[in-house]
Amino acid sequence: MSLTLPPTRTPRMGRTARRAQVLETAQQLFARLGYHQVSMDDIAEAAGVSKPVLYRHFPSKLDLYVAVVDERAQALLAAVQESLAEVREGAHPRGVTAAIVRAYLEFADAAGQSASLLFESDATRDDVVGARLVDTTTQITARIARELTDMGPMDPQEALLTAHAFVATSKGAALYRLHATDAPDLERTVQMVSRLTWAGVAGVLRDASGTAS
Repeated sequence: MSLTLPPTRTPRMGRTARRAQVLETAQQLFARLGYHQVSMDDIAEAAGVSKPVLYRHFPSKLDLYVAVVDERAQALLAAVQESLAEVREGAHPRGVTAAIVRAYLEFADAAGQSASLLFESDATRDDVVGARLVDTTTQITARIARELTDMGPMDPQEALLTAHAFVATSKGAALYRLHATDAPDLERTVQMVSRLTWAGVAGVLRDASGTAS
């Protein structure tokens, strides 16, 4: 396979630094070409390491891919947590929904193609990869569901369902911005998607309040 990433052979590096370098190189290749189109030979060449060194860090391509996915997942989880932490206690619930939307969109903008490893991976049918992606979504939707139940008398299962729909909408908007060449700018997209998601959340909350009364 012909790669555009130049070999990056470097002087002797510590184990932690070398592992980080390999992860970064693999992330770029997997994001650009997909899991199935990249070999360990490709990664070793692009990272400027020998195959024995590569295999000392990661016993298989799947192990390496899972490590890349885990790193991206932790970055997304941190983005959501940080965005929610910036919302003042007692703020209008609409601000909470906007914070989550912004977290997804800003993460995708900063991550570029590597966001696709979480949002549209070509390796989701692998049980290990699929489980990692499901776990990430589960952690995020659980946090959103807690926020939703704090907003009003919503059934926990309905809150989880609403959270999954919320995530799907935010992810869809992030992917659109990732691929479209003429998408609205970040702030306009945050405004539009936040308005859409809040309208849905507000409607569910009204229904829940009516049921509770």
